Amino acid sequence: MSSNRSNQTRTVIACMLGLAFAAAAHAELQIDITKGVNDPIPIAVVPLAAAGGNAFDFAAVVQHDLDGSGRFRSMDRRAMHRLPAKAGDVVAADWHADGADYVVVGTATAVDATHTQLDCALVNTLSGAALGSFRVTASAANPRAAAHQVSDFVYQKIMGTRGAFATRIAYVAVDGVPPAQHFQLIVADSDGENYQVILDSHQPIMSPAWSADGQWLAYVSFEDRVASVIVQQLRTGQRQRVSARAGVNGAPAWSPDGKRLALTLSGKGGNLDIYVLDLATQALTRITDDPAIDTEPAWSVDGANLYFTSDRSGGPQIYRTDVAQHQRLQRITFDSSYNARPRPSPDGRSLALVTREGSDYRIAVQDLASGGVRVLTRGSLDESPSFSPNGMTLIYAGRAGGRGTLETVAVDGQVSQRLKSDRGDVREPVWGPFSSP
Repeated sequence: MSSNRSNQTRTVIACMLGLAFAAAAHAELQIDITKGVNDPIPIAVVPLAAAGGNAFDFAAVVQHDLDGSGRFRSMDRRAMHRLPAKAGDVVAADWHADGADYVVVGTATAVDATHTQLDCALVNTLSGAALGSFRVTASAANPRAAAHQVSDFVYQKIMGTRGAFATRIAYVAVDGVPPAQHFQLIVADSDGENYQVILDSHQPIMSPAWSADGQWLAYVSFEDRVASVIVQQLRTGQRQRVSARAGVNGAPAWSPDGKRLALTLSGKGGNLDIYVLDLATQALTRITDDPAIDTEPAWSVDGANLYFTSDRSGGPQIYRTDVAQHQRLQRITFDSSYNARPRPSPDGRSLALVTREGSDYRIAVQDLASGGVRVLTRGSLDESPSFSPNGMTLIYAGRAGGRGTLETVAVDGQVSQRLKSDRGDVREPVWGPFSSP
C-alpha cells in the first residue's frame, strides 16, 4: 500500500466526537457537471400550478436534478409560451417544435398548513402520449424530498432505470489546518442540499457506513482515548459504542440484514484482520488469520461472502471469502499492482475499487463474471468509491485545486460531476440506500 494508505489502515487516529445536530459551521457543496452525454435529452419542466398559497418551486428542483444528471437538457422557462398544468392541456406538436422531446406538468395543492399534494404527468411530444402520472405529498419541513421523487419518476419513465435523486449521501467535511482542524460527519440529499450535521468534532471522524435500511450510520471514533466503532440512529441520534477492543477498531461495514458488522481489528498483536461482530450478542467471529494486512471489508449482496483488501500476495489486492467457511478464499483482482477498497454493485455483478495507474490512484469497476476492469476516473488521488443504490453512478473522493472534493461518475463513463465544498475538504463519501416505500 502507499505510505498514506498504510498509515490509515495501521493506525486509527485518536478522536473525541461531540454530538451536534445543528449549530456548527458546515461545508456547502456546489455541483459542477464536468462531463455530460454528447446529446442530452431535451425536456421541459413546466412550473407547477400552485393552489392554496404554496410558494415552494418544486419544478426548479426537478429541473436541477435532471440537468445535474448530465443526461437531460431542460428548456429555459423564458422560452415557454404556455404553462399547462395537466397532460391533456399539452399541445405536443407545439412543444416538440420548440425543441422539447418530453414535457413535465403538474399541480401543487395545499392539503393543510404543512402538506402539499403534487400531481405530475410526463408527456412524450413526438407521440403525444402521456407516459404516466405521479402523486406524492410534500411536507413543509422537507419539500425537496417530494421534488426528488418526481425527478425519480421522470428518470425511470424515460431512462428505464430507477432514479436515485431521492436518496442521501454521507461524507466527512474538514476545515482548517492541523492542529486546529474541525471535522463534521454530514448527511445530505444526493445533490448535496438539505444537509444535516450528524457529528461535530475538533478531532478526525472516519469511515462512515450506511445500514441497508438507511436508518443507521456506523463510523470510527476515539472516545476516552480508546479506538471505537460507533453505530448511530439518524432519526433519534441514539448512539452505541459496539467495539472498543485493544488496538485498531476500524472500517465498519453493515451486513445486508443489519444484524452484523464486518470490522478490521488488530488486537494486542497489532496485525490487521477481518472480523464479524453480531450486534445483538456481541459475539465476534474471526474471518481472516494471516500475517498480511487484511482490511476494508465489504459484504456481498446476499451476505454470504466478504470482499476485502489484503497484501498477502506482496501488494494490495482484493480477495473474497465465504463468511461461513473461511478457508474458501479467492483472489479477485490481478490487472494492477494495487487494487483496494472493494465495493460491490447493488446487483452483485461488479465491483468498484481503487486501482493504480502509474503513480495515480483511480476508480475502476471490475465485472465479476469476466474479470474485465474499466478505469472510470482520471484523477491522481481518487479513493473511497461507493455505488448509488440504482448501480448507475459512483461517488468517490478526489482532489481539485488542492482541496478534497466529492466526485461522481456514471458506470458507463459518460457523465461526471464534482461536488466541491465552499471551504475546506470533503472526503469519505458513502451513498445511502433507497428509502423504504
